[in-house]
Amino acid sequence: MELLLLALTIVAGFIALAWSADYFVVGASAIARHLGVSSMLIGLTVVGIGTSLPEMLVSAMAAIDATPGLALGNALGSNVANVGLILGATALITPLVMHSQVLRREFPLLMAVVLATGLLLLDAELTRAEGVGLLLGMVGVLVWMGWQSRRPASPSDPIVRELTAALPAQQPLGKAAIQALFGLALLLISSRVLVWSAVALAERIGVSDLVIGLTIVAVGTSLPELAAALASARRGDDDLAIGNIIGSNLFNLLGVLGIAAVITPFAVSGVSLARDYGIMSAFMLALVLVGFGLGRRGRVGRAEGACLLAAFIAYQGLLFTMGQ
Repeated sequence: MELLLLALTIVAGFIALAWSADYFVVGASAIARHLGVSSMLIGLTVVGIGTSLPEMLVSAMAAIDATPGLALGNALGSNVANVGLILGATALITPLVMHSQVLRREFPLLMAVVLATGLLLLDAELTRAEGVGLLLGMVGVLVWMGWQSRRPASPSDPIVRELTAALPAQQPLGKAAIQALFGLALLLISSRVLVWSAVALAERIGVSDLVIGLTIVAVGTSLPELAAALASARRGDDDLAIGNIIGSNLFNLLGVLGIAAVITPFAVSGVSLARDYGIMSAFMLALVLVGFGLGRRGRVGRAEGACLLAAFIAYQGLLFTMGQ
């Protein structure tokens, strides 16, 4: 009965996280429009950060509770879920074709961030100073995205049309502010409940908080990205579906790990570094290879989607088999 109650609490936490993240994004996007921010910049930054807010807040709460394994697992596991589960499942349902040159310019940036994060983790710890460095890196990425949105070639890029069409409808500033604040408050509450339930579940079933973060929590906090990817694919906005995944991966490494390390510096086990960071890097490399020319350039078909999804399921099975 106790396990059932914990499971139901976790599910309720995931639902609240997904709903409140979307609610916050709608309000924050409307505020940004009132401030004169371009549609493309809103899509690249406000929406991108909004879909990663569940991971950021869950990792922050985990760091406050001195369970850094959950924070690390959430960051790495969410990136694996973004590519293996979300991109894999979406492509299996609806093959995706990427046309955007803006997105292709983000692939080298993604791999640079993956490499930089790995170098920081090589000494088996993430210090507060390194956390600050990751957060500064996220600020740099946001500035770079803003610069990209103003480049002369950008208006002709398909991602511009897709971002503009996908933005929430405009609303009065007062209503938008209330919506953003309410969404953020619910995000904080639901992330706190989720961390408490996830740690309790890990203790009850005898696995580490790292494994819970890499599996249940990572999949649950990726629900906003899954919803966004499926909705974009149904509309035929393939570039937007892939762009959301790239942006989320960047923010997970820079923002999620950065926030957790600033709050509570933590050690990284050799197993996690070799297995989890290594597998996450392999999924990131697979995403880049698909975008740059593995098979049919920029196309993620059903075969590729099935391979990614199968690899994700195998990784989840490996984690629960190993246990720690």
